[in-house]
Amino acid sequence: MRDTTRTYLLTVVLVLSVVAAPVGAVSAAETTESNGDAAVECSFPVTVTDATGTEVTLSEEPTRVVTVNPSAAQIMWEIGAKEKVVGLSKYATNLDGADSRINVSTSENVVNVEKAVGAEPDLVLAPNATGTETVEQLREVGLTVYHFREAETMDDIQSDVETVGRLVGACEGAAETVSEMERDLDVVRETVDGQERPDVLYSFYGYTAGEGTFIHTIIETAGGNNVAADANITGYKQVNDEFVVDADPDWIIRNSDTPEVPRTDAYNSTTAVKEDQIVVVQIEHLNRPAPRVVNAVTKLAETFHPEAYAAAEATDTATPTAEPTPEQTDTPATADDSETETGAPGFGVLSAVSVVAAFGAVSMLRRRRR
Repeated sequence: MRDTTRTYLLTVVLVLSVVAAPVGAVSAAETTESNGDAAVECSFPVTVTDATGTEVTLSEEPTRVVTVNPSAAQIMWEIGAKEKVVGLSKYATNLDGADSRINVSTSENVVNVEKAVGAEPDLVLAPNATGTETVEQLREVGLTVYHFREAETMDDIQSDVETVGRLVGACEGAAETVSEMERDLDVVRETVDGQERPDVLYSFYGYTAGEGTFIHTIIETAGGNNVAADANITGYKQVNDEFVVDADPDWIIRNSDTPEVPRTDAYNSTTAVKEDQIVVVQIEHLNRPAPRVVNAVTKLAETFHPEAYAAAEATDTATPTAEPTPEQTDTPATADDSETETGAPGFGVLSAVSVVAAFGAVSMLRRRRR
């Protein structure tokens, strides 16, 4: 998915760089926190402190990486570093080309230390869902392991993307990925601004997601009101029929692994079921704190607020109309929250053509990411 879009975007970026070489860009590290580092450039050796308080040091760029959770694998794919991945976990096999990698997990999706060692990795990426005991086992056999903190927000996910990019020598790809996420999130933010928030319930196997989860963040970012948070639920908790009836959600979210809503009296009494307002989201977009979570946010925002989303997307893809006059060219450019930097001085006719191409690339990218 990303290889084609990256090639197209790179072409546009090269055109822009020739036409507007003096124009600076805001780096991903300036818009998200990444372990306190402001630089996007990769260099080695590098030392990063992980969730266990361990200082993880890599003396040189790793060429063999094992991911023991699907979210880490997805990050590697999205930042253009999938060729470095030699081993991954059971539920990451949906990624393009993943079936050629070593499966380092058991049938119960527990990390198989022997298989991980056999993959001869320079680095093991272990997201928060991987237990500390497993991380210690991997370290005891001599593997270098980075253990992630729990991701609860979009900023956390973007920080993880930048950290992985820094560790594997793919800083540029990581910065590009964060930038892509921000472009889509900007459209969503414009969509939900001033909109009434429908009550939303995420339901799976009798559980829901409350505050302190990134699924809560997904719902709220997409312009919904998480009824689990209203009930003071934190983390992932099992819920009963009484909760479902009292919550009476306007929308129910299901993931693609459990698309059917339970046909109980409690669920049948909800506004969501009565009005057939059930939205199913791909599990790899919804349940993994990784870049494709933006796809889930976008789908939900478009579902909850279709007219506002259409208007925001149209505004986002519209061609810029204003060009700076020659006397403005001495005015320093300032960074803002827009998705392009076409307001910077020094642009001419050729620049305008390039910008149109860039907007085409963004539009093309957004269509392909869905």
